[in-house]
Amino acid sequence: MSEKIPEIVLQDGLKIPAIGFGTYKLKGENGIQAIKNAMQAGYRLFDSAFNYENEGTLGKAIKESSLLREEIFITSKLPGRRHAYAEALETIEESLYRASLDYYDFYFIHWPNPRINLYVEAWQALIEAKKRGLVRSIGVCNFLPEHIEKLIAETSICPAINQIELHPYFNQEAQRAWNEKHNILTQSWSPLGRGNSLLKNDTIAAIARNHNKTISQIILRWHIQLKALPIPKAFSIEHQKENLDIFNFQLTASEMESLLGLTKTDGRNANQDPAFYEEM
Repeated sequence: MSEKIPEIVLQDGLKIPAIGFGTYKLKGENGIQAIKNAMQAGYRLFDSAFNYENEGTLGKAIKESSLLREEIFITSKLPGRRHAYAEALETIEESLYRASLDYYDFYFIHWPNPRINLYVEAWQALIEAKKRGLVRSIGVCNFLPEHIEKLIAETSICPAINQIELHPYFNQEAQRAWNEKHNILTQSWSPLGRGNSLLKNDTIAAIARNHNKTISQIILRWHIQLKALPIPKAFSIEHQKENLDIFNFQLTASEMESLLGLTKTDGRNANQDPAFYEEM
């Protein structure tokens, strides 16, 4: 990594690294080693979830690392089946037990699940968990403006972060603008796409050649210049280091526009529209 990772200051005052590490599907001993490698590479923000069933893996990697707890930022997320207030608080406690942690730096509601319509109760539980010191900062994932407006109207507490699907095939222009207007940090899941053709795209490849960078590095730099925080996943330490080496160059305005122009109306990796998608 050529440059120090910049910091972002959230609306609640917490300073966090401008890039994180995704742990989806990292489990068991192989997962522990991949996460420890990521720590060695320089990552300090790690993203997990109750439904990933790997909070224990992440916790063991933390325990086996040489890093101090206060040097790293750990995220987990509340599943849809646990949105009721009492169940949500129990789940946050269980998340901590699984990871052998005293607190999470971030805890998010994973999906709004509007048909069940208990996300305000879940948000009230996250607010209480923060008051109890179980989490430092609270946010949401995949929430549309109307969902967040309801949270604010009923609790007066605004999420610090909204983690959404975001990549060049689905640039989320309107949602990003709304988040920024309300001082909510946009965090990008699947920032490099997932199972699509992004990493073979000719437009991005040409930009990569201009900067002597890889396609992945160009895409991640695009996220940074959009003021979004990407959380890429990589198994090998070589790719982990590659994904961090994005703070020593700048995309031009025309290159940014070229990447923005790749977006598609059906650009989601799966049919997971938060307006109706239900995650349990």
